[in-house]
Amino acid sequence: MRTVVQRVTRATVSVAGDEVARIAHGVLLLVAFAPGDDDAVLEWMAHKVHSLRIFENADGRMSRSLDDVDGEVLIVSQFTLYGNCRKGARPSFDRSAHPDVARRLYGRFVSCMESEIPGRIRTGCFGAHMNVNIDNDGPVTLILDREARA
Repeated sequence: MRTVVQRVTRATVSVAGDEVARIAHGVLLLVAFAPGDDDAVLEWMAHKVHSLRIFENADGRMSRSLDDVDGEVLIVSQFTLYGNCRKGARPSFDRSAHPDVARRLYGRFVSCMESEIPGRIRTGCFGAHMNVNIDNDGPVTLILDREARA
């Protein structure tokens, strides 16, 4: 699993011109799944995101978590995070999980995040062409990989 975490002051997702999700202060998660991802990976990632201290305190130091700032989370599936551009000009996505598998993992990850942060999770539409608008805060952007849990 690979996750891009972006600290935002607001973020929205639209599909075919209709807004389907909106958050205020919090994080936007772009998530991708790989073959072999399982519940342990999803639970680790949900806990990691929940515990990240990436929001500033009164002294300007990043020491506050989503809970400390009552932050919201917008989760958007993005299989292109596993795009391989090493050969040629057209990316290969053979390292991404099959769409049927990824859909199940996405749903399970959303449930894991909801368990960590009840009532503050919003989602995009898995598999849809989405327009994602964000107001980066900082900007603060982190990349988390499942390999990082070792």
